[in-house]
Amino acid sequence: MGTSRRWIFAVVGVVAVAAMIFRPGFPLSVSQETRHVFDLIDSLDSNSVVMISFDHEASSLPEVGPLGTAIVDHCFRKGIRIVGLALFSEGTAAGYELINRRASAAGKTYGTEWIYLGFRPQYTSAILGMGEDLGEVFSRDYEGHSLAESPLGSRIHNYRDIALVISVADGSMPTYWVEYAQARYNVKIAAALTAVMVTSYIPYLESHQLTGIVAGLRGAAEYEQLLSAPGAGSRGMDAQSAIHALIAVLIVAGNIQAWRKRRSQTGRGTNQ
Repeated sequence: MGTSRRWIFAVVGVVAVAAMIFRPGFPLSVSQETRHVFDLIDSLDSNSVVMISFDHEASSLPEVGPLGTAIVDHCFRKGIRIVGLALFSEGTAAGYELINRRASAAGKTYGTEWIYLGFRPQYTSAILGMGEDLGEVFSRDYEGHSLAESPLGSRIHNYRDIALVISVADGSMPTYWVEYAQARYNVKIAAALTAVMVTSYIPYLESHQLTGIVAGLRGAAEYEQLLSAPGAGSRGMDAQSAIHALIAVLIVAGNIQAWRKRRSQTGRGTNQ
């Protein structure tokens, strides 16, 4: 039994790797929620500023990383300025590395087309404080530059200068953005979430407190499809779909084997 299990795990591994390498491109329909966030960002002009907060732990990077990458790529493609930050300490370095990497690929200049504010504890106070005076909460950015001396930083005073806030999250942080930024300052909030968190935020979406949701690895793949730029989300979904197909085949094969074994035992019993 142990040997059979090891063979199954080995086959699953081979199928996953093969799907990511050869990219079968399984068909994927784009959900209304993902399209809504895409259309919202697509409607912004190039002078707009989007704030992206990396509110997640490092363990969630395989799922939220492709989400953040797709959204950052879309903003840079549109010429939208990005202000990055983190309200979870573990998301700080991950968020900076992600935006810096995509900015380098897009030829975007730090300080003019994007800045990264870094991390602030006491997220409730930070969210409320940015609604009054962002410079009071972040006097210097993550790289140590004075915010007042940065071309982009000097024009961002509070949420009135922000077209959209996107929380890339694996937990409850979008709730705080809704309660303290959207409800009080009327800034638009969207969430890029791990798939398991989606049901918790549907009521906020239906009440229009959340402007939109992009969910999980599938959401990242859908967003990449809208960008016509397959990436980690599409590769992950190809692997996931291939493994699901393999599992279905193994279930059918197992049932056929069990049926044959039962039939054989029944035949022997009749002969006796």
